Amino acid sequence: MPPVSLDFDTKQLAEEYEKISVERQFRAGKRLIAELAVSRGESVLDVGAGTGLLAEYVASLVGPTGRVVGIDPLPLRIEIANRRSHSGLSFKVANANDLSEFRENEFDAAYMNAVFHWLPDKRIPLQQIFRVLKGGGRLAIMSGVKGNSNPLHGVRERVMKRPPYNRYQQALGPVAYRVTPDELRNFLIEAGFTIARLELRQREHPEGSPEAMIQFSEASSFGNFLGHLPVELREAARTDIKLELAKALPLQTVRQGIIAVAIKP
Repeated sequence: MPPVSLDFDTKQLAEEYEKISVERQFRAGKRLIAELAVSRGESVLDVGAGTGLLAEYVASLVGPTGRVVGIDPLPLRIEIANRRSHSGLSFKVANANDLSEFRENEFDAAYMNAVFHWLPDKRIPLQQIFRVLKGGGRLAIMSGVKGNSNPLHGVRERVMKRPPYNRYQQALGPVAYRVTPDELRNFLIEAGFTIARLELRQREHPEGSPEAMIQFSEASSFGNFLGHLPVELREAARTDIKLELAKALPLQTVRQGIIAVAIKP
């Protein structure tokens, strides 16, 4: 499996993600926040906030007496997030593996929306979140599930196995670290959480044109979709993937994801 890199993001990808995430990540995120049952006056941590759309929505729920902090390791996305102006809302460039700038027992709730599958190490981020949550604090996670990946990625993998792309081993294979429900359950319990809810959910993914599908995957993967290829090969790879997608359409548009809500005792 190729390593997920934080170095492939560009200003263009960040701006594209701000536009196109509304129909997927933001909509799914609002359902996740409903599971978290955020209330007015609470302090909430958004881990992997991206460009801040969902954090801004949560800030409207906690109101002027609440607080929402969004963190993301991608500076270009936090730059966009910082354009948002809402009472009690702030953003920082930070990594889920190190939340040491936050105090123990600081937040009432935390969430990771379409983020958990990007984390190579699952244990450290969960331990960090556990530390900064108050007793009784809630964590909500929405993630892709192992064995039910985007059909686009299957097409990509087939193309990457052909020459000349197959000379670049890091470009082969999937680009995310998905887990099964049982694996997620075990990670949460190991970190000290109790499980309030953990289940598979059907998710609708309108795919659009091959170009739109690739554009979304490039933006949502912060460039990892083709970033492991040399720059001079990426456009040819895009063309080859689009040709394969055109042959495979229509693709499956209903897929499964994991929803989890866990409590710090």
